[in-house]
Amino acid sequence: MIRIQNIYHMLAYAFHVLHEQGYAEVATEDFDNTAELLAAIFSRGVNSQLKRGLGREYIPRTESLSTLRGRIDVTETVKTRAILRRQMVCDYDEFSIDTPMNRILKATMALLVRSDISKSRKKELRGLLACFAEVADIDLETVDWRMRYDRNNRTYRMLMNVCWLVVKGLLQTQEDGSTRLMDFLDEQRMSRLYEKFILEYYRREHPGLRAESAYIKWALDDGFDDMLPVMHSDIMLSKDDAVLIIDAKYYTHTMQQQFDKRTYHSRNLYQIFAYVKNKEEEFAEAPHRVSGMLLYAGTDEEIQPNGVYRMSGNQISVKTLDLNRPFDEIRAQLDGIVATHFAKEAACS
Repeated sequence: MIRIQNIYHMLAYAFHVLHEQGYAEVATEDFDNTAELLAAIFSRGVNSQLKRGLGREYIPRTESLSTLRGRIDVTETVKTRAILRRQMVCDYDEFSIDTPMNRILKATMALLVRSDISKSRKKELRGLLACFAEVADIDLETVDWRMRYDRNNRTYRMLMNVCWLVVKGLLQTQEDGSTRLMDFLDEQRMSRLYEKFILEYYRREHPGLRAESAYIKWALDDGFDDMLPVMHSDIMLSKDDAVLIIDAKYYTHTMQQQFDKRTYHSRNLYQIFAYVKNKEEEFAEAPHRVSGMLLYAGTDEEIQPNGVYRMSGNQISVKTLDLNRPFDEIRAQLDGIVATHFAKEAACS
């Protein structure tokens, strides 16, 4: 289980809006379901964007006009006999709010209005929709979510991610035409949010550490690496000669069972062990301390992962982060991981 309120905190860290005006109010509200939470975040985000001004792009247009605009399309002017109406077909670029991202915002608002949220929230969204009258409709099933951001549209990053969450969740249409949020997100999408949340939490709250999602080189004897898979860590924390590699795991079931015996997922242990030993080789003879951790999101299971092991000279720990606790307790546990693994370095700095 995960507290709905904690989804806000995870989104806030993951998408860098923790202290933006408007969003912070969401942290103090109570929500009955995740659709209501996403609608609140989305509404504040759109409001904020409207105050900045909706993004504009040059959109190519072709239109029959009485006065010249852009360049004349002679072929189309002749073909459509526009000249008989004392018009000409013109090709021009219009600096318009009718952009792909604004179309996604409009369509997502329309989707939320049909979802299981409060009447007051729907009224708020309908009011915002009025500001998008000049924006065309779009089929959200056809959207390519691989978007590029620059200084002109970077304020849309959080909004587009919320749109993606809403669209992927609001897929079940009811008999009355309304839509209902499924169990928020499937395991794969929640896993990605969980990983990004932990990484961005450490980047923001522990600037003294280097927090990154880093690649790890294979420790090869001859340098031949054809067809070897890439080793890409979820979170790598480092300071001076100490490194902690965290593999964040969000599963419905955190343990495997064989013959009435519960154990950790073997492939996860093999993976973190490989990360640690190959990372250790990068230090060669230099002083170092490389550790690994499997950090599972808590589940409703009776037994939760929790253990610390010494393997071939390295510490490998398996821990559980209970996302159904107040966020202050989650923060304390994440901070405690740093205190435990970097205590020596902190004392020396």
